[in-house]
Amino acid sequence: MSETIEIPERSGTAFKLAKGDVLVVIDPKGQQVSDLLAFNASDLGEVISSGRTFDYAERIYLTTGDRLFSNRSNVMLTIVDDSVGRHDFLLTPCSYDTFRLCYENEPPHRGCFGNLAAALEPYGVEPDHIPSAFNCFMNVPVDGETGKLQVLPPLSKAGDRIAFRAEIDLIVGLTACSAKDSNGGSFKPIHYRIERP
Repeated sequence: MSETIEIPERSGTAFKLAKGDVLVVIDPKGQQVSDLLAFNASDLGEVISSGRTFDYAERIYLTTGDRLFSNRSNVMLTIVDDSVGRHDFLLTPCSYDTFRLCYENEPPHRGCFGNLAAALEPYGVEPDHIPSAFNCFMNVPVDGETGKLQVLPPLSKAGDRIAFRAEIDLIVGLTACSAKDSNGGSFKPIHYRIERP
């Protein structure tokens, strides 16, 4: 098992995750979202897909036992542990434009999109290839009648976690989200560790 690594508030990182490794994403203080991306390490054209995952899961809320699929319908990650049970795969990573359009009274920030783009650049991932992320701990209820989305504070408490087993070799991007509404009004770090078999 590796050491626990901290992603500082409003920042991101990227790393390789080998097939069989388990990535544990931890919310150390509670109510903090972490955007997760995954790319096939040997072919960056294959990337995590919210649409394919929803198609095969037949629901939008995913938890232990659910699989995250690629745009080519291959399993990239399996959720093997989840102490929260509410995450979001609906909304794209926040960006400079998110702040421009949705947070008019907030100072602009490059957001998770910019943080992911910077972290993934050394691996050859271009910004236009960044899809919607799996948003660990994000709480987005959907009105069943109107389809309206709400962004509410995460249900995660200090120390809550979600763990993913890599089903192929991956490049992973991971953030501590930068959008105030997504994180209960404040910004906090995210912790992660990699458990190897």
